[in-house]
Amino acid sequence: MRQSKRKNRPYQIKKNGIKDEYIDRQVLAIHRAIAEKMLRQPELVAQVRQTILKRQEQGRIRYGEYITWDSILDIIDYPDDFRNAMLEDSPKMHRMRRKTPFVNILTEKERQKALMDNATGILSSLENIY
Repeated sequence: MRQSKRKNRPYQIKKNGIKDEYIDRQVLAIHRAIAEKMLRQPELVAQVRQTILKRQEQGRIRYGEYITWDSILDIIDYPDDFRNAMLEDSPKMHRMRRKTPFVNILTEKERQKALMDNATGILSSLENIY
C-alpha cells in the first residue's frame, strides 16, 4: 500500500507568500477606511449595491459573493457588525476584498492616506482621513 505524501501535522503550511500577505494588509487598510466612510455617508450604499448587482448580472461575481456583500450592506446600521463583516479575517473575505465592489468610494488622497497610515503603524483612528 502506498503511503500518502501528506503527513498528519498539527499545523498548516501556508501557501501564500510575503507578497500576498502584504497585498492583503493593504487591501484590509483600504477596506477599513471604506467602512468608516460608508458609516459616515450611508448614502453610498446605493452605489455599492448597483456595482454588485451589475457584476452579478455580468457573471463577474458568483451569487454567493453577491449575497455576502449585499448582506454586509444590510447591516450598516449596526456599525460594529458592519466593520467586523467588512474586515473579517477569513480566506473567503481575503479573496472577496481583492475584487471589491467598493470602487470609487475613497478618493485617491483618502486611499493613499489609509495605506500610508497603515504602513507606518499610526492608524489608530480614521478621523484624520476626512
